[in-house]
Amino acid sequence: MDKEYFMREAIELSKRSVESGGGPFGAVVVRDGAIVSRGANSVTVSNDPTAHAEVCAIRDACRKVGDFKLTGCELYTSCEPCPMCLSAAYWAGIDKIYYGNTRHDAADAGFDDSFIYDEIALKPAERSIPSENLLNTEAKAAFDMWRAKPDKVEY
Repeated sequence: MDKEYFMREAIELSKRSVESGGGPFGAVVVRDGAIVSRGANSVTVSNDPTAHAEVCAIRDACRKVGDFKLTGCELYTSCEPCPMCLSAAYWAGIDKIYYGNTRHDAADAGFDDSFIYDEIALKPAERSIPSENLLNTEAKAAFDMWRAKPDKVEY
């Protein structure tokens, strides 16, 4: 099996997702030349805004391998990952991402994430969902506990 095979799997998942009421996105996680997991967009089906294909595939892969790190894995996705999915791939330690559609193709189809990319660059208080720092000193207590914990699992 080659890269095109895995990409075609992701594309097929995106088509099946549309047929079953989901969004037009599919993804597979691959390790050592074999598919570890598959994911399809189920945002509207499950009423979960985080249920993007890539996130679903990453969650399932982590469960299957028994680790929160997917080192040695590649992500094949029918579309260039949105900021959330891209972040999930980085947090999971994915080695490489292959994508079919670009984010501009997605925007043309009604899935425009450019506003999120723009929002990230703004100061928290200037974003369309303003953020305010509150009880910072009290909140740091959990970080102090973490730093002092001798048996912590770093990630």
